[in-house]
Amino acid sequence: MKKNLFTYKKSGVNIDAANKFVNFIANISSRKKGNKKFNNIGGFGSISNLPSNIKNPKIVACTDGVGTKIEIANLLNKYDTIGIDLVAMSVNDLIVQGAKPLFFLDYISINKIDLKKMKSLIKGIVKGCKISQCSLVGGETAEMPDTYEKGKFDIAGFAVGVVDSKKLLNKKKIKKNDLILAVPSNGLHSNGFSLVRHLIKKKKINIKKNFFLKKELIKPTKIYVKEILSLSKINLLNSCANITGGGLVENLSRIIPDKLSAEIDLNKIKTLKIFKWLKENNISEREMLKTFNCGVGFCLITNSKNLNKICKYFSKEYRPYIIGKIVTGKNKVKLNGSIDWLQ
Repeated sequence: MKKNLFTYKKSGVNIDAANKFVNFIANISSRKKGNKKFNNIGGFGSISNLPSNIKNPKIVACTDGVGTKIEIANLLNKYDTIGIDLVAMSVNDLIVQGAKPLFFLDYISINKIDLKKMKSLIKGIVKGCKISQCSLVGGETAEMPDTYEKGKFDIAGFAVGVVDSKKLLNKKKIKKNDLILAVPSNGLHSNGFSLVRHLIKKKKINIKKNFFLKKELIKPTKIYVKEILSLSKINLLNSCANITGGGLVENLSRIIPDKLSAEIDLNKIKTLKIFKWLKENNISEREMLKTFNCGVGFCLITNSKNLNKICKYFSKEYRPYIIGKIVTGKNKVKLNGSIDWLQ
């Protein structure tokens, strides 16, 4: 009598579905021309070589997720963009050090493998890697039926990059009177969604029927790899910061050296419609600045003589502009004025 045998599949874990998903990842990630050196998805570990053209290589590694933006994807049943978010959140941290992203790995934990959903997610990750000029070399998918509710999942990303030690960007290069440039974001990126979702719930907003919110809340994070690496390559940057959770103050504080401060003129910040909408819904400016990028996705610190050269590397939509300068002081980041939310 074998009909009552216990199996992994009966417990909620489908290894056959997982294997099909791995094969899909291997096929889609190897389509990119020149990707054969990373063709080891499905093995126990991914093997790669360091670029031979870097004399003094330093390895830089980053990891991150997309937070509760996943719940927006679930609500809208749209999964082809949060994969881009996942890549962006790690590679945008790598380039802060001037590192070129080499490869990326993902970790997906889910209640039950839904091949259609997972394939859509992976397509986004592959697209994010293409934009970042790096390769998806592997990852892990864990089916966890009792840990996650039906339809729920989480994702994490891991990126590795390399930089020549002589081109490493750090706080030591920052000098008094350096300019602080804002590189525009394209929206919320992947931060502050718990607050956004709380607001939407309290106001009983149906984002499926609100075209503006539906479009803005699922919009993938801008990836700054191409522009920042171009500037780093020709030594136009002293340092930079990825403006994620914690806003301008927390993220700029990470890179400002002792005895110097970043003086920011909030009046100069060019914000976006989604942040204006949030501000109008009873969120204080202090909370906005602490939670969101408010329109500034990335900050560059450079000598004033480099301003015009730097701007040539960006499209009009993301062209950097001055929001402050480096001064003496111990405040790390000093905010002056107020954002013009009505502009």
